[in-house]
Amino acid sequence: MKFNTIYEILRHSVEKFPKKIASAMFGSEEVTFEQVDERVNQVQEQLMSAGLNPGDKVVLLSGSMPNWGVCYFAAATAGMVVVPILPDFTGEELDKLIKHSEAKALCVSDRLFTKLSKETIESLNIVIRTKNLSVISQKVEEKGSKRLPEPDDLAAIIYTSGTTSLPKGVMLTHYNIASNVSMLYDLFPIDENDSMLSVLPMSHTYECTLGFLYIFSAGGTVTYLEKQPTASVLLPALKKVRPTCFLIVPLIIEKVYRAQILAKFTSNKFWRTLYSIGFVRRYLHRVAGKKLHKAFGGKIRFLGIGGAKLDTQVEQFLLDAKFPYAIGYGLTETAPLVAGQIPGKCKLGATGPAMKGVEVRLDDINPETKQGEIVVKTPSAMQGYYKNPEATATAFTADGWYRTGDLGYIDEDGYIFIKGRLKNMIVGPSGENIYPEEIESIINTNAYVSESIVTEKDGQLVALVHFDTEAIERLKNELMEKWEIKRDEWHKKKDKWAQQMEELKKDIVTYVNSKVNRFSRIAKVEEEEKEFEKTPTKKIRRFLYSGDKKKSEQTSK
Repeated sequence: MKFNTIYEILRHSVEKFPKKIASAMFGSEEVTFEQVDERVNQVQEQLMSAGLNPGDKVVLLSGSMPNWGVCYFAAATAGMVVVPILPDFTGEELDKLIKHSEAKALCVSDRLFTKLSKETIESLNIVIRTKNLSVISQKVEEKGSKRLPEPDDLAAIIYTSGTTSLPKGVMLTHYNIASNVSMLYDLFPIDENDSMLSVLPMSHTYECTLGFLYIFSAGGTVTYLEKQPTASVLLPALKKVRPTCFLIVPLIIEKVYRAQILAKFTSNKFWRTLYSIGFVRRYLHRVAGKKLHKAFGGKIRFLGIGGAKLDTQVEQFLLDAKFPYAIGYGLTETAPLVAGQIPGKCKLGATGPAMKGVEVRLDDINPETKQGEIVVKTPSAMQGYYKNPEATATAFTADGWYRTGDLGYIDEDGYIFIKGRLKNMIVGPSGENIYPEEIESIINTNAYVSESIVTEKDGQLVALVHFDTEAIERLKNELMEKWEIKRDEWHKKKDKWAQQMEELKKDIVTYVNSKVNRFSRIAKVEEEEKEFEKTPTKKIRRFLYSGDKKKSEQTSK
């Protein structure tokens, strides 16, 4: 299946599957492909009634729902430019992004509407409520126009979430996005019999391209959750929807593994002993995998994992369990997929080979490690950053390949292995390249660790660790039983508990240093009591926790 524009995707599916359910809210409304088309026309009429024309920007700020896709199609297929914004930005950030985009219209959900300033609302020609597509406010009353988009027309501006800097507006054409959808058919074909439960923000490029446009193009059905995908919400939905495809970020499956699998097999000495035996562990993983497959509805054939690096221990469990997982690698700037590996063809720690139609090479290769920066040539590469020519210029090589900023290597089968971000790399005392992400992946295998960051302080590597609250509580319960005390007597053992935590930190240091090379060894573990601050795409804002940042904060106090 080959598409050149988002308009072609819409028309193809509306004409081929008019009466079939395209999307639904869990437990409530269902929308057919034909109804999507009707609603798209309605929103286009509203936009044009407020004087919008091809090339004008339409911000889409909403939780996931069928009408999110309607508004996306309405803007993009009229030749306008859709600006999907992640819902987790602060009100002040949203105001700045909307102003920066020069938007004339806004499609917004009720909850997010309240985060915007009065000045922002008054600056827009029209504001449309995504829940029922009614007009909230309209300042301009004049006749606009629309036209069919061409492949090279700008389709979307997507603001990155900024782990190391302010958000940048990624400009993607119709062909950038449509070509990525087309590539997916070569990677893992789906059809009208497939269904998906959506739990990620639709404004995330990963979810938008794979979880919305791709499944829409195939005639599949997507179901959206109204509530946050906590275990109590997600598991009943999975059992009822019984999706064949499910897209997640690593954080979700890592939490499931630690809470449901690892916690069980490390709950006492008997289980820990069994779990330490290789063939027994693999058997236990196989049994747990069958239960997990059933918990996911029993029909899952594609569990797509992307957006960040998957913990190696968790991936080993999925491999042992023969769970149908897939791993993709991509960036907002490449709309997004660059590489992918599918169920049954996954290599531990890899992201798979390049997609068909994509070329990948390594630049500035280290002769010793054979690692270099991953650069790509793809029809899905962005046109540049909106109103930021300087950042655009540095994002591409002299011969026009996109610089990913990721360090890695490519094996003899063409599988790409990501070692870490170029910006995150720490240079050791003798010039060694140290990748904090690799060390963190080992730290995070500890049953008591929720997440971690490795940073450099005074010439030493230090691990900042946020411990898993539930795991720590289980440890306290075990110790209360051992010490023969009750919860209200816990204060009596305050010193002993502090000693226990210090021993846990030392155990982590010892274990990690037994697994890494000499110059990647950590000197100590420091506890971070609060969860690490994250971007709207749930990536840790690493720069807030760097040694230099901590020093500058202390100096300023």
